[in-house]
Amino acid sequence: MRRSSRWRKPGSVLLLVCSWIGSPVAGTALLAHAQQKTWRPEKPVEIVVPAAPGGAVDATARLLQKLMQQNRWVDTPVLVVNRAGGGGNVALSYLDQRAGDGHYLLNSTMGLMTNHILGLSKTTYTDYTPVAILYGEYMTVVVRPGSALKTALDVQDRLKADPQSLNIAIGVSVGGTNYLTIALLTKAMGIDVKKLKTVVFQSNSQAVTALMGGHVDIATLSTAAALHATEQGQLRIIGITADRRGEGTLARVPTFREQGYDLVFSNTRFLIGPRGMTPAQTAYWDTILERVVQNEEWKADLAKDQSMADYVGSRRAGERLAALNRQLRGALADAGLAKD
Repeated sequence: MRRSSRWRKPGSVLLLVCSWIGSPVAGTALLAHAQQKTWRPEKPVEIVVPAAPGGAVDATARLLQKLMQQNRWVDTPVLVVNRAGGGGNVALSYLDQRAGDGHYLLNSTMGLMTNHILGLSKTTYTDYTPVAILYGEYMTVVVRPGSALKTALDVQDRLKADPQSLNIAIGVSVGGTNYLTIALLTKAMGIDVKKLKTVVFQSNSQAVTALMGGHVDIATLSTAAALHATEQGQLRIIGITADRRGEGTLARVPTFREQGYDLVFSNTRFLIGPRGMTPAQTAYWDTILERVVQNEEWKADLAKDQSMADYVGSRRAGERLAALNRQLRGALADAGLAKD
């Protein structure tokens, strides 16, 4: 019986494969496949900051830059590029022009999400590549040392009886982190945040001054700022938005959860990259950032600012950002501020 012309001896098959591998087309395909497996920067890396130099976001970016270069973890220069303006939109526009390029990282805040929810920005976290959750910062509610408000229950009782009975200081803006802290707390208390009497100040320092002067009854502060004020005898902390009590001085500060309110909230800081980054590019940054967060100087800086070590790599960062976005959207929707 005559065999089909499609049949070949094993040796001939091997010959054909080897001939194909030696062809220019095959060589290009195999080279492209190999390049997809690994990636390293080939030009300067830019850590983009959506704010002017000098603030907390800028300081984090410069510490990242220092550690990457000082320890020679990144072979090419690492630059910090400040793109302030437009509530973060200037920096996002800069990133938008560099799709698929792993040489660019943006040190982001929750404003990326809240600005979109508030209708102030067309883009949100899903328009970019999640690279890492860096750390979090719990928030506190503070009063004057001699205030009759001793616990979260005292606040709830007053607001339940009359939502307008307390003047609540909001630092910086409605919809920002301080406002979100109040919105989430009052939601947990079963109180309509839209009925509250809030007073907006241009800065947290102005809000604290007004609180110490007796012009407002309550304010919200980051953990570090609140602890500093309490150690000076200027303020007293009613509760913290952590999931459990902290260590040291924080061990004396009750969480809202232990006071009976379902509230855990963190002012989360994270890194994103341009849309379309490859798995090889995010894997490279996973390796670098895992070294960063294990570095003693990084840990000391977090401890100094009472920040929470909460590193999550690129594989899970998207899930964490989605959960955070749901929390923020819910709070702003309850306040009647969600536009998208």
